[in-house]
Order: sequence, then structure tokens, then C-alpha cells
Amino acid sequence: MKKVKKAIIPAAGLGTRFLPATKAMPKEMLPIINKPTIQYIVEEAIEAGIEDIIIVTGKGKRAIEDHFDNSFELEERLLESGKLKLLEEVLRSANVDIHYIRQKEPKGLGHAVWCARRFIGNEPFGVLLGDDIVTGPVPCLRQLINEYETTERSVIGVQQVADEETNRYGIIDPSEQNGRLYKVKQFVEKPALGTAPSNLAIMGRYVFTPQIFDYLERQEIGAGGEIQLTDAIQKLNEAESVFAYNFEGTRYDVGERLGYILTTLDFALKTNDLRAPLLQAMAAYLEKEASISLK
Repeated sequence: MKKVKKAIIPAAGLGTRFLPATKAMPKEMLPIINKPTIQYIVEEAIEAGIEDIIIVTGKGKRAIEDHFDNSFELEERLLESGKLKLLEEVLRSANVDIHYIRQKEPKGLGHAVWCARRFIGNEPFGVLLGDDIVTGPVPCLRQLINEYETTERSVIGVQQVADEETNRYGIIDPSEQNGRLYKVKQFVEKPALGTAPSNLAIMGRYVFTPQIFDYLERQEIGAGGEIQLTDAIQKLNEAESVFAYNFEGTRYDVGERLGYILTTLDFALKTNDLRAPLLQAMAAYLEKEASISLK
């Protein structure tokens, strides 16, 4: 059995929910405290044992390549000034080879993954979406790789969501359960409210066998007028079982504005030098809001 050593990070989206900030800056470069969101994703892949990453970009995404490039002048200055901890942060993504390819047309997530097919070749691989940051003692992708090594089948990361949010996600229809692992009858892309077969939602982490490319190659346009990855997963599931795994960890949605703000607050509260002043500032805001509401 081939090991999972490669991963795809799709990063070609326009980021319209964050306009006008994303007019000139890729949404993947928006920072959570002092680190771009995409760096959290890359670091998860490294911690999961990934050795080669291909980032699928689009027009106006050059800043991502610049960020992960070496900056010798900066690194030398940090070394000379004794800022070794900061230098370690800057060099953290140097433990993996990062490659780039452009998605020339905005045809959806399924098409973005398909664009990396020649880089992957005939190997199993991971996919990590940049709209979801996952924290926990074991990297989310590593958990899925562990399950792949047991089943030798594609494994999709899922977590439970509120029933009223199921129309926002791909949802699984499980047929069997073994602990956190599910055998899946059907994968449904963004079902209408009240029609979802479960509340187990696909959360932006995948491990695929290379056979997924056969279905992405001939996948028809789906929901939203795009080539949907979930539709291709269902086709693959009909040919060979695709499993879902309810991974452990906290998932942060940074793909929309409120989720991005809440993620930033949560990460700040876990940062030693920011926690106390932030709590003080939040208390002052709450007191101010309370006094306004009483008037």
C-alpha cells in the first residue's frame, strides 16, 4: 500500500465575502492574529506527515507564493538580532516542498482538485480546504490518513452540524457505523432544508485514492453551476466504498465574516500576551452595550 505523502490545497476562490479586502489580497492570506489562514493549513499538512503540497491558485494569488518563498534578508536579520523564536515561526513551512498550479477557469472545487492530477499521479493524497482550520492533539488530516491505512479506501472528514445548517454543506447518508468511522450510502451536496439524510457534514478534509480523478474527469456541472467534488465522491462511492470519519478536534469556519471574527477572538484568547487585555476590552464593550440598552 502506498503511503499518503502528497496533498492538494485549493486556493483559487475569489473571496467575495471579504470584499473589498480581497480585491488585491488573496482571502487565504487574511491573518488570524499574526499568521495567514493558509499557513495554518500548510502546518497541519506538515504535522500529518505530508512531504509535497500543491496549492491550486488563480489570478491575483501571487502573494501566497511570495509568502512561502525564502526571504533570506529577513531571516538573516532575525538571526543577527537574536529573534530565534520568530525565525522559527518564519521557517516553519520550510519542512515541505510546495508547488503551484493555476486553475485557469473558475469551475468549482472538483475542477480545482482535478487540475492537480498530474502532480499526484497514481498515489493516494490528501485535500485540505482553506476555509476550515482544525485544531486538536492529532492533526485532522493525520486522523484520516490513519483510517485510510486501515481501510485502503478514500476517507472524508465529517462533523455534526445543527439541522438548520445542513443546507450549507455536503452531507453523508451513513449505512453502518464503527466507532467514529462510517460506511456511507450516499453523499449529498447541500440538500434543501428538511431533506438532509443526517447532520454529519463534510468539513474540508479528505484522503482520496487516485481513482477520484476518473470521476472528476467526466463530472457534469452540479450545484451552483460548478463541478462539485461531492458529486464525484458519490460516483466513486458507487464503484468502491468511500468512508467518512467523525474526526476529533475543534473546527473553525474562516470562510465567512462572522466565523473569521470568532476564530480570531478564540485564537487571541489562547495567546498569552493578548488574553488579559482582550478580556478587559471585551468587558468594557459589554458594559457599554448594557448601559446603552438600558436607556
